[in-house]
Amino acid sequence: MIKIPQSVYNEIVAHALKDTPIEACGYLAGINGEVKYAIPMKNTDASNEHFSFDPQEQFDAFKKTQKEGLRLISVYHSHPETPARPSEEDIRLAFDPNVSYIIVSLAGNVPDMKSFIIKNKTVEKEEINII
Repeated sequence: MIKIPQSVYNEIVAHALKDTPIEACGYLAGINGEVKYAIPMKNTDASNEHFSFDPQEQFDAFKKTQKEGLRLISVYHSHPETPARPSEEDIRLAFDPNVSYIIVSLAGNVPDMKSFIIKNKTVEKEEINII
């Protein structure tokens, strides 16, 4: 289970809406499955079907969280036109089995957020607790 403060949930959804029609992306920083804050990133692919992080932004996010005694516990991104489930590309590129992969779908009338653990190309749904 991943615990996300309501304010961070709202920030992720706002980021997804702001960046539409391209996929929004970023990290969630926290510890022991509890998110402390979001780190919005630039989608260098500028695509509505996939995303890539800027390597310098990734390094800066890693350094910041390490300095604060936190970890990057989740990668989040949006699906502007498709459901909140990992695409084949999402699964193929899920290299870190120790993080949650959160997807926010904007395909319906209201945003739909889901979390997944992806290990060895196996996808397992993870419960999200909004706190």
